[in-house]
Amino acid sequence: METSPLQTSISPLTRLFSLTNLKIGGMPLPMFLAIAVITIAAAMAKKLPNDMIGGFAVLMLSGLLLGEIGRRVPVFKHIGGPAILCLFVPSALLGYKLMDDATLKAITTTMKTANLQYLYIACLVAGSILGMNRKILIQGFLKMFIPLFVGTITAIAAGVAVGLLFGYDPKHTFFYIVMPILGGGIGEGILPLSIGYSDILGTTQGHLIAMMVPAALIGNVVAILASGMLKRFGEKHRRYSGDGLLVKTGEDLELLKAQKAEDALDLQLMGFGLLLACTLFILGGLLAPLTGIPGPVLMILAAAVLKVCRAIPESMEVGAYQMYKFMSTNLTFGILVGLGTLFVSWDKLVNAFSPGYFVICASIVLSMVASGFFVGAWLKMYPVESAIITACHSGLGGTGDVAILSSSNRMGLMPFAQISTRIGGAAMVVFATIAMKWLHG
Repeated sequence: METSPLQTSISPLTRLFSLTNLKIGGMPLPMFLAIAVITIAAAMAKKLPNDMIGGFAVLMLSGLLLGEIGRRVPVFKHIGGPAILCLFVPSALLGYKLMDDATLKAITTTMKTANLQYLYIACLVAGSILGMNRKILIQGFLKMFIPLFVGTITAIAAGVAVGLLFGYDPKHTFFYIVMPILGGGIGEGILPLSIGYSDILGTTQGHLIAMMVPAALIGNVVAILASGMLKRFGEKHRRYSGDGLLVKTGEDLELLKAQKAEDALDLQLMGFGLLLACTLFILGGLLAPLTGIPGPVLMILAAAVLKVCRAIPESMEVGAYQMYKFMSTNLTFGILVGLGTLFVSWDKLVNAFSPGYFVICASIVLSMVASGFFVGAWLKMYPVESAIITACHSGLGGTGDVAILSSSNRMGLMPFAQISTRIGGAAMVVFATIAMKWLHG
């Protein structure tokens, strides 16, 4: 069949129109390209501002692009692809000396001089804990305490034992492989851990981050794969699956009714939330010399205590949560680009991926998942759901939970997954930092 001249003339226009409808990280492609061209031209002309203005432009553009690529690659997108690209690509560019000086200076000023990562951590910790429903936080934690506790002990024992088989020192395995996997992600786990370890050991933070990031990434991938396998197991063996229900009596449905719709966006409350996050970070710094525990870790404890005691007005909790959502939505990939550039050594990253290292990380996650399955059955929970929630303890924060639950088609378990990741992760950060302080005090 012949193509008419009209169809031929329309085809390129149609393709052009479809391109203009493409989006990079939610931004229309033409707008993204225009901003990118201006930023790149400024960097090439050595006119890129060496401050947060230039830094934000570079970090956000890079994060949007790499995150979008990671979301579009089949299979890769289901195993934390956006986070992996945002960390690895900048590290490789710097490792192979392909990053220009103007860009590097702007990123360094924003991340190190202006301490953007600390502001990010403060907002994430304050908002993620204060934003949780108090009833779900307390009752959900009580339901999940035993599976999480047993799973954590099992994961530590398995990780250290397998590490010994591959010649790893037990302390190294515990602090730099097990704890990053169980810490609740990069922003909420590895960054506070690296700050705490750095204060105690007097070691540079970048070196510590490079040691811990590979473990967290591998652990998240294994948890996603294990969750998918549990879904298929539950489909074949129906008596072990609750099809999204955790407790066999249905009590979790009553608990989830406590959830309420998210409050409407309030710009003033967001400002209060930002101030509250900064104040909690400052409080941690004030208490650190008195306790010997690093400030970011004390900030986690303070946020949890204040939440349980209802010491903060609900409106300010809402503001902290909305600020957390803003930061995590808009700056997560940009922060990861900054971390990959400045704190993740490409050589150390490549050398970390050995067969033995993979086996240790896999054993930590799989042993925890297995314990969650059997302990859940013992506690009259559905074993498949209990194991999936326990697997979330090794997820990369909220995005990790989404990936794990979506691979098992169990998104309704998100409140319990958040408890596993946030509260379980925060507990691991505190425990690991205190243990490090005790060993090197």
